[in-house]
Amino acid sequence: MDAYDLVVLGGGSGSQVATAAAGDGLSAAVVEPGPLGGACVTRGCVPSKALIHRADIIAELRRASEFGVDAELEAVDYGEFTAAIHDAVYEKADRQADSLEAAENVDRYRGTGRFVDERTIEIDSGDADSGDDDGERIRGDTIVIAVGGRPVVPPIDGLESVEFLTSEDALFLDSQPDSLVIVGGGYIGTELGYFFGALGTEVTIVGRSDRLVPREDDAVSDVVTTSLGEYCDVRTGYEATAVEEADGGIVVTAEPSGDEGDGGDAIDREADDLLLAAGRRPNTDTLNLEATGVETDESGHVETDDRLETSVDGIWALGDVLGEQPYKHAADYETRVVTANVLEDAGETVDYGAMPHAVFTSPQVASVGRTEGELEDAGREFSAVTVPVDAAPLGMILHADDGFVKVLAASDGEILGCHIVGPHASTLIQEVVTAMDRGEGTVDDVAEPVHVHPALSEAVYAAFDELSSRRYSTAPDWRDTDGA
Repeated sequence: MDAYDLVVLGGGSGSQVATAAAGDGLSAAVVEPGPLGGACVTRGCVPSKALIHRADIIAELRRASEFGVDAELEAVDYGEFTAAIHDAVYEKADRQADSLEAAENVDRYRGTGRFVDERTIEIDSGDADSGDDDGERIRGDTIVIAVGGRPVVPPIDGLESVEFLTSEDALFLDSQPDSLVIVGGGYIGTELGYFFGALGTEVTIVGRSDRLVPREDDAVSDVVTTSLGEYCDVRTGYEATAVEEADGGIVVTAEPSGDEGDGGDAIDREADDLLLAAGRRPNTDTLNLEATGVETDESGHVETDDRLETSVDGIWALGDVLGEQPYKHAADYETRVVTANVLEDAGETVDYGAMPHAVFTSPQVASVGRTEGELEDAGREFSAVTVPVDAAPLGMILHADDGFVKVLAASDGEILGCHIVGPHASTLIQEVVTAMDRGEGTVDDVAEPVHVHPALSEAVYAAFDELSSRRYSTAPDWRDTDGA
């Protein structure tokens, strides 16, 4: 049995702990059944955003007349661009695998790792291309659990008798569906709904909550729900309860969920395909954690302390198995913390207070910190300011009519939250994240620096300036100016 100083279960962000250990002269192993890079590279955010970029181009073409441009979309070569995206992301995964396998002091095992005891892992190749490692056992003085997650398949009557797509399956279809029912109104369902709807697929989104992306600030959810209505038939306040085949397609029955929303009687929606986007679950059920003392919560997420060590000394966890922040950038951050603690005993702790996220719909959404509802529920006093994106001249030029910047701050100026809707929101949020994470985290930290004119960041500047303690201001406000 081969023994290693460090074994990482999972070939995504966690593999960087192994390469860092190898760089320090330690022996390391990475156990992963599929392509390296984790779900993000080949089954998640990278290919999905490549698809959404195509949707953005099409959406811009269709609104070109707003800007005096006569343009017409003649055709979409769907299979060609999905194939190109597939090849690009899997080539990236192959390069990452080549780099790992060429590194000194690191071994890669193709298969799923399964605990035999707290320090012994058995390799199950399953459906992997090579079974050379099947049944082999390895030991690790230190083990990192980073096996990620997979799409949830909700309990819907009849689902076992019909074909359906998950959010991973939907990324590389050979042909565009003419019609589609999406079950799930979170960020995955809304992003894919926007993509398919913008391309012309007849899309119905069925969501349990009264608004789409219900975990966002209410003002954000309202805009996303309204804007998605331009591309999809949005049915909020409904829960899919049954599916069946009909005339070569699928019929989905949805009943009122009990939340406020459309409500009323049950509805039936027929489509060529069914896409399940009801969230993700951790892959911890593949690990045989019963053979260890590693504790999980009722949903299977691994429980750790604030240093990301599990209930077993020397076993650590990061990424989607934690469930705290299901984002690739969060996993990368957690990887830094685990690496420092494993290799240097640094005692670093995680702090998610300035952890941002984005939703790549149209308009785009980005948030950091608390929502207004969360602050109200916590009984926290705060001030709120909302400034439309078209207060900045570029926002007006881009006709970003539904965009805004919302800032939540304490009486002493501490930034409690920021929510941006509009073009390039995922980029605009970064200066707020930096202020919250590196500076004092006050509104003045954002309002005082000079902002480029005329850039969209002036909308961020204008929102924070309204809460600033400065007496004089030169923040732009083009809200009373006619469009350009």
